[in-house]
Amino acid sequence: MQIIDGSVTVSKGFSANGVACGIKKRKKDMALVVSEVQCSFAGSFTTNLVKAAPVLWDQKLVASQDHVKAIVINSGNANACTAEQGLKDTEATAAYAGSVLGCKAEEVLVCSTGVIGVPLPMDKVKEGIELCSKELSTSREASGEAALAICTTDTFKKEVAVSVQIEGRTVHIGGMAKGSGMIHPNMATMLSFITTDAAIGKQTLQALLGSSIVDTYNMISVDGDTSTNDTVLVLANGMSGTTMLGPDHPEWETFTQAFLYVHTELAKAIVRDGEGAGKFLEVKVTGAKDKQTAQTLARSVITSNLVKTAFFGSDANWGRILCAMGYSGADFNPSALNLSFSSAKGTIQVVENGVPLAFDEHLAKGILMEREITTLAQLKDGNGEGTAWGCDLSYEYVRINGDYRS
Repeated sequence: MQIIDGSVTVSKGFSANGVACGIKKRKKDMALVVSEVQCSFAGSFTTNLVKAAPVLWDQKLVASQDHVKAIVINSGNANACTAEQGLKDTEATAAYAGSVLGCKAEEVLVCSTGVIGVPLPMDKVKEGIELCSKELSTSREASGEAALAICTTDTFKKEVAVSVQIEGRTVHIGGMAKGSGMIHPNMATMLSFITTDAAIGKQTLQALLGSSIVDTYNMISVDGDTSTNDTVLVLANGMSGTTMLGPDHPEWETFTQAFLYVHTELAKAIVRDGEGAGKFLEVKVTGAKDKQTAQTLARSVITSNLVKTAFFGSDANWGRILCAMGYSGADFNPSALNLSFSSAKGTIQVVENGVPLAFDEHLAKGILMEREITTLAQLKDGNGEGTAWGCDLSYEYVRINGDYRS
């Protein structure tokens, strides 16, 4: 696998663009991602019972359509909790994009992110689609514009791209994402879009996406809130020229590892950009009785507000970590726990076999003052391992979300 510069336009046959059409007061707010040819596709969506209109539209397409050609994304307005009008506006968005791009409405996926409960300004949406379509490009710059256009409170665009060799041909996977708040396991206020020029059937792609999400987007948390609009979409157009990939293909593992890498890096980028976050936190659990147990324990720690605030204060308050593991609902033996913190400043162990260790508070403070910190919880119940990612909880998070609509 080779890490390369770019995102959704690195895959052969994909173009993109991002423009400002006035949905937001300032900044870009409309993006298109378009394939030259029909694509197989897969999607995963929020577990929130309250689902935005574009989520319902995309879910319908995933259930009923074999191919799509484009994704239209607006930021600044979530088109969520907008009742029947929201559904009509989503369908109208797809229909208008289809008419501009020369395809059916059912070949256009739609995503929205932003303020909840406000109807879409359809005149601006249509204007944005028109502007975007006129300057679609396969260039690196175009993918960057699209990545900027999908942002809301994000402080930087989130992009990743890789290439792998399959059957002697270069296969690309590129992605862009948005998200910095309302991020919680089982999807978050996040959107993620992946393109690949690999040839993969729809069912195979859906299964691959489902398995990848378990270890990536479902293992991140910023604030414990799950959004109405969370969506991950993958488009595969087969233009690399390889034969159909699947579990029986001799180089399937090469592709799946690259695919997982793209999702992992996008998920981690979302956490690094957590609203008001100053620290990137990684929690590793090893020695659990199985993977599910390890992941449950890791998620419980990373989502604890008491743990997050302790890291914000660079306080080695390990009792909060043990407490979060204890109420996770997962079964483990706390008397066999080893617990340590590490960062660029070193490593310090604070618990051994469930017993607190006397440790250098000054050294611990220095380790926890770094921007990237790993907590390692070692158990002796089995071979299960799980890793979760999150961030600290700061004063700035409250400020950002206190005036979000303004």
